[in-house]
Amino acid sequence: MKLEDELQTNKFANEGQKAIINILFTSHWLRTRINGYLKPFDLTHEQYNVMRILKGKHPENMCVKDIGARLIEKNSNVPRILDRLERKRLIKRQQSKEDRRETITGLTENGLKLLEETNKSINENMNAMLKIDSKTAVNLNAILETIRKE
Repeated sequence: MKLEDELQTNKFANEGQKAIINILFTSHWLRTRINGYLKPFDLTHEQYNVMRILKGKHPENMCVKDIGARLIEKNSNVPRILDRLERKRLIKRQQSKEDRRETITGLTENGLKLLEETNKSINENMNAMLKIDSKTAVNLNAILETIRKE
């Protein structure tokens, strides 16, 4: 659906402003759908993101600071997310042997199994959600990366 129809307006200062609003709107639209796909697994988008980050280093563990640096949403409260994942027995935390002030975190076997199931569902749904071909996706990625250049 066109942005104008979704927002019930066609009043944008210019096409650049419309593009930014369209990116924000689409981001929220995608996030809402992904959250729906994660709901049956009792995971939030942030929890899923943390688990994927931990999987990327598995079997090594990671400290909170390194997890936070890799998050999509940098303002997420990593310790709170880790508390919830630990209560669900999806991660394990322990004190670092190198630096006793630091806590390191890794996935449990339950976490690995759940992530495998979740990834399968997310990947299938994401492929169905994205209604563009590979070449268009490459171009879109280049455009989005250009926007983020500082």
